[in-house]
Amino acid sequence: MASSRRKSGSIRETFWTVVYAIVIAIVVRTFAFEPFNIPSGSMIPTLLVGDYLFVSKYSYGFSRHSLPFGLPLFSGRIFGHQPERGDVAVFKTPSDNRTDFIKRVIGLPGDHIRVDHGVLQINGTPVERKQTDDYVTTARTCGPGLAADQSVTRVPRYIETLPGGKSHPIIECRGDDAADENTDEFVVPPGNYFMMGDNRDDSADSRYFGYVPSENLVGRAEILFFSADGSAAIWEVWKWPWAIRWSRFLNRID
Repeated sequence: MASSRRKSGSIRETFWTVVYAIVIAIVVRTFAFEPFNIPSGSMIPTLLVGDYLFVSKYSYGFSRHSLPFGLPLFSGRIFGHQPERGDVAVFKTPSDNRTDFIKRVIGLPGDHIRVDHGVLQINGTPVERKQTDDYVTTARTCGPGLAADQSVTRVPRYIETLPGGKSHPIIECRGDDAADENTDEFVVPPGNYFMMGDNRDDSADSRYFGYVPSENLVGRAEILFFSADGSAAIWEVWKWPWAIRWSRFLNRID
């Protein structure tokens, strides 16, 4: 009888330990940090396909998209903070309010945004863009059918410095005369943001889907915690050491 009671008590303790662990994980994921992985090349060279990162959920406050499954328990943002220009942010795309995208915050409310022959213009002033060494890779870097989709790719790379002084790298696959390198002027409405990918010629961003409402912001990308180049399947354990990008571990995202 005593043995049966001990066994029953052990099962109860295990059950509640699992429940507590799940509750703590949900709380941390909802209010502190959430892991994300990068499935596309729209943020190359800042983020690569196969990167895994943590996003701070508290950076911009909380909306219904902070909650598990986007439960519509409230509208707007609680403890809201405006993103800084140049932040790398995760948000729900306005086309379906469900799919996670990650891009750079380029335009703040009231800004006038335009791309003219590849040069980003903010409020009528061209953003400083300096060409640097080419981005060299063996992975697919640009959209299908572009010359950069080869075994070894060299793509022009620039350092772009936004108003306020924040600098980041961008790459240009098509040059400066493609349709997405010459746009009409966008005027960012109140409570919205204009997002762009650092891989300027292979990024579905605000040039295509429009402005991102504040409510759709999920959080700010903070730090890489793992990265793999996709050359090893999950069961090919012997290949893992060469597939993992060790140098990207614990890199801050700027």
